[in-house]
Amino acid sequence: MFGPHLVLEGYNCLKQNNLATKDAVKRFLEEFPAKINMTTIMSPQVMHYDGGDIPEDRGISGFVIIAESHIAIHTFAEKGFFTLDIFSCKPFDIDLAIKHVIDFFAPDNYEHQIFERGREFPRSLGRASEIVKTERSQLQFNNQQKAVKV
Repeated sequence: MFGPHLVLEGYNCLKQNNLATKDAVKRFLEEFPAKINMTTIMSPQVMHYDGGDIPEDRGISGFVIIAESHIAIHTFAEKGFFTLDIFSCKPFDIDLAIKHVIDFFAPDNYEHQIFERGREFPRSLGRASEIVKTERSQLQFNNQQKAVKV
C-alpha cells in the first residue's frame, strides 16, 4: 500500500471558537503534523468562506502540505461540524491522530474511515520491474495460447 487516508468527521463540537476562527485552524495545522510525526514542508493555508447563499454554511477551510502528503480541514462553526482528511505515504498512528483532533475540537461524537491508498503501488523500481516482467510474460503466454487454438 502507498499509504493510509484517514477521513474524520466531528459533530456538535464544544470548542466552537476553534471551528470559527482562521487563527485557531491555522494554529491547529501548524502544530498537528509534528504531533503525529509528520514533516511540514509548506506553511498552512487557511481561508474563510462566507457561506454564499447559505450563511450558516460559512466556515474555515485549510490545508498543510507535509512531506508525507497533506492534511485538509473544513469547519462549519454554526453547525458545530468539521471534516478532516489526512493522507500519508507512510503509516501513522491513526488512534493518536484522532485523539489530537478530538482534543482540539471536542466533538460530542465523531466517525472516521480509513482508506488504503495505492494498494498496488510498487515501493521500488526493482519491484516495479518484476511486476512489469510478470505481466508481460502472462500476456505473451496468453497470446501464444490463442495462436495455438486458431
